[in-house]
Amino acid sequence: MASSSGNSSGSTQLQNSGSEEQVMLVDQRKRKRMLSNRESARRSRMRKQKYLGDLMAQVAQLRTDNNQILTTINVTTQHFLNVEAENSILRAQMMELNHRLDSLNEILNYISTSNGVFQIDHHEDLQTSADHDFMNPLNLIYLNQPIMASPDLFQY
Repeated sequence: MASSSGNSSGSTQLQNSGSEEQVMLVDQRKRKRMLSNRESARRSRMRKQKYLGDLMAQVAQLRTDNNQILTTINVTTQHFLNVEAENSILRAQMMELNHRLDSLNEILNYISTSNGVFQIDHHEDLQTSADHDFMNPLNLIYLNQPIMASPDLFQY
């Protein structure tokens, strides 16, 4: 009997030591897994921080590009408005010059049809006399006025 009880207590010790080893192995694995998870979380935070930094740099670059584009648009718009104002002035001057040219052509036509003789028939009524006075080149001085178009006339 004594021998059987000795065997049973020895096997219980073996079971206890085997069970303690299993617990220690489980604890080691658990600690390893915790360290691995911590390291993985640290790497994940580092990647996230790097990604956020890259995004912030991209935002700053895009804002700089946007400001440059807005400046270019403003300069181009101002240049366009200046050209439009100058174009309006040139159109007004062209219309005035065309009007003058038409008037001069009328004078030349009148001179060529009357063979250079400016006579007024005193027997006509006053209206006809006034029309002849109007066509007299000496009375057309008012047509030779300077062109008075300026940018102030064409502000938008």
